[in-house]
Order: sequence, then structure tokens, then C-alpha cells
Amino acid sequence: MATTTKHLSFSSFLLLISLISHAFADSGSIGINYGRIANDLPSPQKVVELLKSQGIDRVKLYDTDSSVLTALSNSNISVIIALPNELLSSAAADQSFTDAWVHANLSKYLPDTKIEAVAVGNEVFVDPNNTTRFLVPAIKNLHASLQKLGLDSSVKLSSPIALSSLQSSYPPSSGSFKPDLVEPVLKPLLQFLTQTGSYLMINAYPFFAYTANSDQISLDYALFRSNPGSVDSGNGLKYDNLLDAQLDAVFAAMKAVGYDDLKVVVTETGWPSKGDENEVGASEENAASYNGNLVKRVLTGSGTPLKPQDPLDVFLFALFNENQKTGPTSERNYGLFYPNEEKVYDIPLTVAEVNNENSTAPSNGSKAQVPTSGDGGEVSTTAGTGETWCVANAGAGEEKLQAALDYACGEGGADCRPIQEGATCYDPDSIVAHASYAFNSYYQKKARGAGTCDFGGAAYVVTQSPSTYFITPP
Repeated sequence: MATTTKHLSFSSFLLLISLISHAFADSGSIGINYGRIANDLPSPQKVVELLKSQGIDRVKLYDTDSSVLTALSNSNISVIIALPNELLSSAAADQSFTDAWVHANLSKYLPDTKIEAVAVGNEVFVDPNNTTRFLVPAIKNLHASLQKLGLDSSVKLSSPIALSSLQSSYPPSSGSFKPDLVEPVLKPLLQFLTQTGSYLMINAYPFFAYTANSDQISLDYALFRSNPGSVDSGNGLKYDNLLDAQLDAVFAAMKAVGYDDLKVVVTETGWPSKGDENEVGASEENAASYNGNLVKRVLTGSGTPLKPQDPLDVFLFALFNENQKTGPTSERNYGLFYPNEEKVYDIPLTVAEVNNENSTAPSNGSKAQVPTSGDGGEVSTTAGTGETWCVANAGAGEEKLQAALDYACGEGGADCRPIQEGATCYDPDSIVAHASYAFNSYYQKKARGAGTCDFGGAAYVVTQSPSTYFITPP
């Protein structure tokens, strides 16, 4: 197999130009949910200062509180506002209601407050007040109201759905929606989102799955830590974390009803720092591990195994611990911050913090011939908190992988000497294994910067030691 080439064909050259243009594509984004079911929170003005000090530029609200939207004006923080479930029936019944709602809660704050979307309802399908039938008519009336003001292209409409809307989620390739939801609401909703260029909002909590099945689900698998992973026999893809598996189950369910290309945004996910005795895994250490590893993964631009080329946009739940929430102890302990603005635990929230942490993290563990510093040779590959690697996407095709490999080993400056014939890492002799080595060398050389593990969709970031990927690619 030709590992590198000195001269590219014209088609490979064109592909290479495309790869270079994508090499520094946007990474995913991290936002946060700002809930206010508490009587001890700082003022909205102080909250905005806190968000800015932490580098958080996207926030999701659960209402349209005037003091909050006013405080967010001229902050350069993008905002998702919400039309709550209790207003869905009114919004569905009369467009004059949505006209008035848009004026009072949205348009009057523009453009000073950067309202990017409206979450129409929240987890409507599990609302005990049975508001499901109102969702699609309500969202269509809201869209008509936005059109009247010329805002329909700048303000997206969607509705956060819970994973309980799935009939099947394991293995991910078998993902399917509950049959009673498909025709009445899901297909019309997905069609609307597609037609308006919007996205599906998903609330996904690996914590719930883990705490209910801790005897079957590895904690490391739930927390993005090193683990053997599992291979989906249906699609042949390897999963090394539970959130990926959950999201790919949603993608499979969408494909089953004809909407494979619709973007998904994770509008809620998190892990509690405290819980009741029966809430297995609820702890400060685990919350820091889940949220910290998730942030690092998102900000490196990594997608899911089924959609490796699509970086994730994620809103963490939540900004504060909220002392007036009902239910188990965990419900009051999802916050990254206490109400006094002190951190519950310390995790990176920006690309700069992720890169700084990666560049200063000590390396220890077992030895393997995998580059983690860009210079080849034997180095540690034990996956500790925050460690990431770049591997080849086997589904990209041999031509695309070869062109990307040529770039990485040529202009990219990756150290590809160990994968030359007769060298220490030449075996296994496959383009996927060689490309994985070269891509990872390039990625580590670039300090794991956002967008440096993409190569036009030919590579993606993993949080598990890459030695297993080099031998048996997912």
C-alpha cells in the first residue's frame, strides 16, 4: 500500500484543497441552561457578567422573563427563549395569540438581545397535561407570526423532545420512535423543521440510563472515560460512550421516518453532583468527569460514530443548583455553580481552556507505539480525563483517506516515518491504520486545536486510547 505520494492526481489535488479548507472548520459549541426555580439566585445582571467571565456565549431559557432578556441585551450572548407548555393550546388555537406573543416576548428585544431560537414547549410528549396535539399547530402559527415581521429566517423554531419518545434505543442502529407519535406529531414536526432550515432539539441524559441500569452499563462508558466500548452489530460502528449511542439512536429513528439529514442540537444534558441513596453515580466527581469530558469532546469538533463529520452543539444543564425544584435530591444539584457564583467543580468551558488543559496535562500509563505528542515513538496511551486522539473515519472511502493521508504526511508535517514499510508501526498495513497514525500525529502537533481533526470528514476525535482503533477501526 502506498502510504504517501510525492505527486497527486488532479482529482486528488482538488480533494486536498477541500480538505485543507475544512481542516479548521468550526468545532461544536457549548451553551448552558439558565433555570431559575430558586429563591437565592444572583440578579440577571450578575448572571450575565458570570456568563461572560466564563466565556459562555449561548444560553437557553425556560421562559421570556423581561428582566433576564433586558440584562442579556448588548452582551453578545445568543439566547434561546421558550414558549412554555401551558401556552401551547392558546398558540395552537389562534394566530392572533402568537402575533401578540412574538411582539411582547421576542421582537421588542431585538436586535439588542440576540434571540436565535424559540423552544416551543418542553418535552411535550411526556407532559401530564397532554399537550402533544397542540405542538405542531402552535409552532406553525408562531412561524406565520415571525414571517409577518420578517424574522422567520433569523429566529428558528423547534421543540425539545426527551429520549422517552423512542420505542427502541439499543443498539443504536435499531432506534425508532414510538409508533403512536410518528404520524400525528413527529413526522409533521420533522417536516416543518426541514422546510424551515431548523433543527431537532434533544434532551439526553446518560445519567438516567446509568442509574437505572448500573449493573449493565459501565460508569466509564457513561462518563466518556477509557473503556472497551461496544460494537453495534447492526451498523458495525464502535461506541465508547453512552451519549453517542443515545444520539445515534435518535438519528436512526429519524432515518426510519425519512428525515436522515436533519441537524440535532442537544438542548439539555448533564450529571448531578449530589443525589439520594438510590441515585447511583450522583456525585461531584462524576459530574465533573461527565461535563468536563463532554465539553472537551464537543469543542474538538467530534461528532457521533454515525455522523462523525457533524460537530455537536450542546447546552449543559444547568448553570445553577436550583433549591426550589421538586423531586429527588439530584434535581436540585445539576448546577455548575452555586447561587453565590462559586463553582461546584472546575471544568473547562472554552476552546482556550481545553487546549491549555490538554497541553499541560501530565502523561502516564502503559506504553504503546502511538503518537501523542506529534513526534512518534513510544508514549503513554492510557486515557485519563480530557485526553483525546484523532482517528480515521473508515466510512470516508479509500480515495478520500489517501488524499488526507498524503496531506498530513506532506504539507501537514505529521511524522509518518514509523508507518513507512519496514518501520515499527507499518503493521497493520491498511490505509485506515496508517491514516489514523498520521491524523493523530498531526492533531497532537497542533495541540489538539479545534478543527484539526477533521480532514474534510476523513477523521474524527475519540476519547478512548487509539490503539484499539488502529487495529480494529469502528
